[in-house]
Amino acid sequence: MKRLLAFLLAMVLLATACGGDTDDTTIDAGDDAADETTVDETDTRPEDDVDVDEAAMAAGEDEPADEAPAVEDAEERPGRIVSISPTATEILFAIGAGELVVAVDSFSYYPAEAPVTDLEGWNPNLEAIAGYEPDLVVMQSNGDVQAGLESLGVTVVVQDGPASFDDVYAQIEELGLAAGLTAEAALLVSDMQARIETLLADAPDAAGLTYYHELDNSLYTVTSGTFIGEVYALFNLTNVADPADADGSSFGYPQLSDEYLVDSDPDLIFLADTLCCAQTAQIVAERPGWDQLSAVVSGNVIELNDDIVSRWGPRLVDFVEAIAAALEPVAG
Repeated sequence: MKRLLAFLLAMVLLATACGGDTDDTTIDAGDDAADETTVDETDTRPEDDVDVDEAAMAAGEDEPADEAPAVEDAEERPGRIVSISPTATEILFAIGAGELVVAVDSFSYYPAEAPVTDLEGWNPNLEAIAGYEPDLVVMQSNGDVQAGLESLGVTVVVQDGPASFDDVYAQIEELGLAAGLTAEAALLVSDMQARIETLLADAPDAAGLTYYHELDNSLYTVTSGTFIGEVYALFNLTNVADPADADGSSFGYPQLSDEYLVDSDPDLIFLADTLCCAQTAQIVAERPGWDQLSAVVSGNVIELNDDIVSRWGPRLVDFVEAIAAALEPVAG
């Protein structure tokens, strides 16, 4: 089961790495004649195409991350950090630990100043990581590599995909503790919470509206029981995918069919595969039978930034903001 979850996680986050550069998230009316509204979410991406799916965020949900060691004073703070987790990289820079980061994996291309290397995140190499002489490594679950690093005297913080907002905040605080920046991590968490609270206070209530969140163009999606689903639940949206995984056998990441979506006829479609799979509102409208979907007919196909949706660090606020903006003309 753990192996399956890890595979699904790899599919999702890798999907976010397979597109070209993008500068915004577009709310597209679904046809050439429609006006477009843009929500700014600047991001930089590599040109290499990688096939992935977002179900990756399920990996590790059932196992809490190892507790980070406490840092008593400045002399005990790490001097060389290696991150082979794109989310951890974003968090480290956001809490002010960027100057301590000496190497990051090939998908940690945000923020722009991150020292990107050819380190692999999904198949990490112990010797390659050790070559950077780190005293702290942040990574996802990999028992063999973790044990090897620890045998070399390296502190390892393991962080897998979150199941809730609380998990996100706990991971930020954990990295703050490990980096000796607890106050900075606490400030980041409180700032994120305050910004999200403000966004929700001003956002329309979308109760009664249904949605479909697309992870990739093979129609993998998420249910309300996932971290991504929790974001949509903030707005009282109903997920049409929930019945497809009622028994939990897909761990919250079922694969739907064209027929299922035509029958469920969601009011809104959110595309989280614009970068990985080059999907657009226009392409979606050209799928067999999809031109009759309510979301397509009404122009409520929303193009999201894959990275922002799949990474649960500081840009979680941007994800919430994008959904709030998309709902404004529909439920406002």
